[in-house]
Amino acid sequence: MLINMTMNEFLTETASSSPAPGGGSVSALVGALGAALTLMVCELTTGKDDSDLTRLAATKAEASRLQEELKQMVDRDTVVFNKVMAAYKMPKASDAEKQVRSASIQETLKAAAEEPFRAAAMCLEVMNQAVIMLEIGNRNAASDAAVAGLMAYAALHGALYNVRINISAVKDDAYTATMRDRSQALADEADRILANLKKMAAEIIG
Repeated sequence: MLINMTMNEFLTETASSSPAPGGGSVSALVGALGAALTLMVCELTTGKDDSDLTRLAATKAEASRLQEELKQMVDRDTVVFNKVMAAYKMPKASDAEKQVRSASIQETLKAAAEEPFRAAAMCLEVMNQAVIMLEIGNRNAASDAAVAGLMAYAALHGALYNVRINISAVKDDAYTATMRDRSQALADEADRILANLKKMAAEIIG
């Protein structure tokens, strides 16, 4: 499993001629790192009043869940990509084989788009948790909370690039239109959160 590699092994494999892990797996990993940084700020935050402690506990639980989900997606993205490649390699000598191959390609392309879309949605939530920690977290770790949000933003857009490239070969126009609209909505919301995060970071860090 990719997620069980050492950092050096993962970097070496990513830099190799193998097409996987690619941008989808790397985006999921970056999103998981953003969640991990958010958790670190949670751990470094103490001495809050009851209302902040309640928010802190909720943020810690959510960031932990997101980290675990995104960790799993590092491998899942490569799995769905490999299924697309396998579909393209199916036999196509007869009309029947061509039909089966085409249907398999379309099915696997949709799965390969939906997986990074889920990752992007989770990265948006990581951004939300990072903003909360900028607001209530340890001021000495404000830069870490800001980096967590920036990493999640980059991971979100990386995942959405993978959505777009996979739906570009899908022949279901209604499906592709829906995925484009949903992707744009995520990107727009991420831009809004990023603007708020940058404003807060500037006020706290300078």
